[in-house]
Amino acid sequence: MIYDFLIVGAGLFGSVCARQLVDAGYKCLVVDKRNHIGGNCYTENVNGINVHKYGAHVFHTKNIGIWNFVNGFCEFNNYIHEVKVNCKNKLYPFPINFFTLHQLFGISNPSEIIKKLNEKRIEIKNPQNMEEFMLSQVGREIYEMFIYEYTKKQWNKDPKLLPVDIIKRVPIRFSFNDTYFEGQYQGIPIGGYSKLIANLLNGCDIKLSSFFKDNMDICKNIIFSGRIDEFFDYKFGKLEFRSLRFEEQILDIEDFQGNSVINYADRDVPFTRIIEHKHFEFGKQKNTVITREYPSNEGDAIYPINDEKNNNLYNLYLEESKKLKNVFFGGRLGAYKYIDMDQAIEQALSLAERLKTKLIFQEQ
Repeated sequence: MIYDFLIVGAGLFGSVCARQLVDAGYKCLVVDKRNHIGGNCYTENVNGINVHKYGAHVFHTKNIGIWNFVNGFCEFNNYIHEVKVNCKNKLYPFPINFFTLHQLFGISNPSEIIKKLNEKRIEIKNPQNMEEFMLSQVGREIYEMFIYEYTKKQWNKDPKLLPVDIIKRVPIRFSFNDTYFEGQYQGIPIGGYSKLIANLLNGCDIKLSSFFKDNMDICKNIIFSGRIDEFFDYKFGKLEFRSLRFEEQILDIEDFQGNSVINYADRDVPFTRIIEHKHFEFGKQKNTVITREYPSNEGDAIYPINDEKNNNLYNLYLEESKKLKNVFFGGRLGAYKYIDMDQAIEQALSLAERLKTKLIFQEQ
């Protein structure tokens, strides 16, 4: 069989593209090098607990259209993400907010907190990197407590060498609101993300543990959500990504840490966070599953490092991709951009719509 589309990657981006194109009448083959669907948001049921196998994934969006779209394939619960950070064996709410500053300064009046914070800030008019941005926002003491050592662990780079955009993803709240995300629509798929992905791919042809190059000759067009540098055999060099190693434990206790995610800011703690998965779905199981995350340069690409050097390299691959008429790149790896799940879905819907319009025009 000759397919209209080879869709490389069975994560959210690829699955949404497949759903839209199959519903429009096109024959699609979805392939993934892993032995499961779902990409990095894959969940696996372990002792009745849906475990996020590649790190915590919390769906959040400000876009009602995207929220309605995902809820059309899976019911979501009303989970709201609240993160704690362990710093010198003390727990603080994170991202930084009035609760955090109250614990540090011992004051609770909002105007006094802001006055104190303004005294800590260092005036930097045009921050050029992550460190300068955080110093301009919260000053050196808070930056070194919560950001500096954690960042060096997570990215294996000094914050002076990282772009501002990475830290801008994490808000600083000038209120006692200690929720992590700002999107008004938040939740976790009831039954896990694998259920959502399976519903998106329902009726699609799927090949797992399959390499994309082994399937290119049976497809007219390619949608590629893997590494764009891998597609071109790294001809300009490898783009930098940061990865994670996951250490999972099943514990015969009801509750390990009382929260879904606790970050560990201190550099002498080798992992960056512990996830307790049952809290994503308000689980009442008699046991629990936790995962420690260890940053690594080895393993699957997860976090693109969008500094100037890598962005310039990506632009070479982008220009190369424009020479191909029937190959389309997207997703976090294909577009080499640190995007959230709702952005990946929005990107996929937009691409699928463009492709349907293009094919209809060609057929006329």
